[in-house]
Amino acid sequence: MMDAVKLAVIGVVLLVAGGVAVTTGALPVAEAAGIIERVWPILLFVVAVTITAELASTAGVFDVAASALARFGRGRTWSLWLLVVLLAVLATAFLSLDTTAVLLTPVVVVVARAHRLDPLPFAFTTVWLANTASLVLPVSNLTNLLAVHRLGGADTAFFVALLGPSALVAILVPVGILGLVHRRALRGRYEAAPPPRVEDRVLLVAASVIVLALLPLLVSGVAVWIPAVVASVVLGGFFVWRSPRTLRFALVPWQLLVFASGLFLAVGAVQALGSGAILDVVAGRGEDLISLWQLAAAGMVGANAIDNLPAYLALEPTAETPLRLAALLIGVNAGSLITPWASLATLLWHQRLVSVGVEVPWRRSMLLGVIAAPATVGLAVLPLAMR
Repeated sequence: MMDAVKLAVIGVVLLVAGGVAVTTGALPVAEAAGIIERVWPILLFVVAVTITAELASTAGVFDVAASALARFGRGRTWSLWLLVVLLAVLATAFLSLDTTAVLLTPVVVVVARAHRLDPLPFAFTTVWLANTASLVLPVSNLTNLLAVHRLGGADTAFFVALLGPSALVAILVPVGILGLVHRRALRGRYEAAPPPRVEDRVLLVAASVIVLALLPLLVSGVAVWIPAVVASVVLGGFFVWRSPRTLRFALVPWQLLVFASGLFLAVGAVQALGSGAILDVVAGRGEDLISLWQLAAAGMVGANAIDNLPAYLALEPTAETPLRLAALLIGVNAGSLITPWASLATLLWHQRLVSVGVEVPWRRSMLLGVIAAPATVGLAVLPLAMR
């Protein structure tokens, strides 16, 4: 399984390959500069929102939220699971899929165990929705931010109007499948567990207020990296005051930063060498239902074969209209349910489960994904064809 060190090593290799491509002229300097200009705000946002989410988690925001859900569930397992679905959708939509996979997953596992429930239905809910609910807003996924840039900086309202119905389908289909598959584990009742211990109430309140203030700012039309950076700096200031030892270099997702930077350059070099003709055949053309399905399927297969980010970058040139770009996002985001490496979020999710002692039945998971991914992608494309 790809851990953080391996991810960083791959990123360094990709950076070196990209540097060689620039040096040899395979990737023109002007195109490399264009890639850097395009991605630096996106990567800055990813770093800032990750730091904010990590500090909020340390302050206990997610633990308290999950404990509150257990109380709101009133002892009904189905109710608790549906509330976890809601929390996973909200966390993914506003704080990105990696936040849901990395920070929310261990929280829901702890909550399930505290109430003597099977943690797997809750754990699979977080990872599936981390991927499929990442179609909700531009900030939900790195691929969305890249797509918004390609759309000329389209605002949140345009993105939601374009992908909103598809995002709803991409949430409801996997939720329905998970509910059906885990219906026995989700039956019955549970006894409410004591609320989690809060180490520093000042930090908890500060982190909660900052996160709640950040959410509307991310969809306000302001460049998303600005409120994310402000939130991380302000929350970091509270930690300097209350818990300075918490602030460490590991808070910065430098492995992801190196990996993404190298990937952008490497894919740019491959595209400059003329991969477009082959991908045009694979992804097709047109905006009719069959053509949109073809592009979405290509994105889904590419994501599960290599990873959703390189799959998006490779196929992006074939998505020359908003509808085709939306179909590609559906394929690479909602289709990343089969292989463990289909998205970075799934890899990080698995690491967190291992750290809390939960075994993942990969064979069963992949077989279920073979059913869920095509069904989710195929149905989510339908609203696009009906426009």
